[in-house]
Amino acid sequence: MNGLIGKKIGMTSIYDNNGRNVACTIIEAGPCVVTQVLTQEKDGYKALQLAYGERKVKNTPNALIGHFEKASTAPKSQILEFRDSDLKKDLGDVVTITDVFAEGDAVSVSGTSKGKGFQGVVKRHGFSGVMEQTHGQHNRLRAPGSLGNSSFAAKVMKGMRMAGQTGNVAIKVRRLKVLKIFADQNLILIKGAVPGHKGAFVVLEK
Repeated sequence: MNGLIGKKIGMTSIYDNNGRNVACTIIEAGPCVVTQVLTQEKDGYKALQLAYGERKVKNTPNALIGHFEKASTAPKSQILEFRDSDLKKDLGDVVTITDVFAEGDAVSVSGTSKGKGFQGVVKRHGFSGVMEQTHGQHNRLRAPGSLGNSSFAAKVMKGMRMAGQTGNVAIKVRRLKVLKIFADQNLILIKGAVPGHKGAFVVLEK
């Protein structure tokens, strides 16, 4: 599996060959530095460890500083292994967009969705609420309604859709099309939306 670590810049839109306006996400993918080459003989599996993003030396543990010095690079904020990568790279090499992706490729993007805090059932699950204030209903427009059983079970069953933490979970969106690549700026335009806020780190896999 080949991939890169990147950062979500934001969303925009471009026109395709048929003149249709297509929404897309701008991602700064790489450049990533190879900080470790794992082999089947030594480590038990084959992988490339890539690092991306700047990190202050004073906030970096000494063990990581030594790890990055082996690759002759400054401390990085994000480290990730890509297993079974067929890229022919050595320790300290730089991996760019054009090494991994091309326009028209289908990619998977992983990230952490936007956190929306504690939300009720209307926002979290799309409940419609009580809708009409009849028979003495008061302040019940966005209430979830009945939750559990009476005599049998006499409890709220697991998996019941209720209010709670919304967002801030790991999400992978698969089979997104690469619309355009700006290699000189390390930018890649991907059709549709990807998880995360502006400036969030994402992982692109091919």
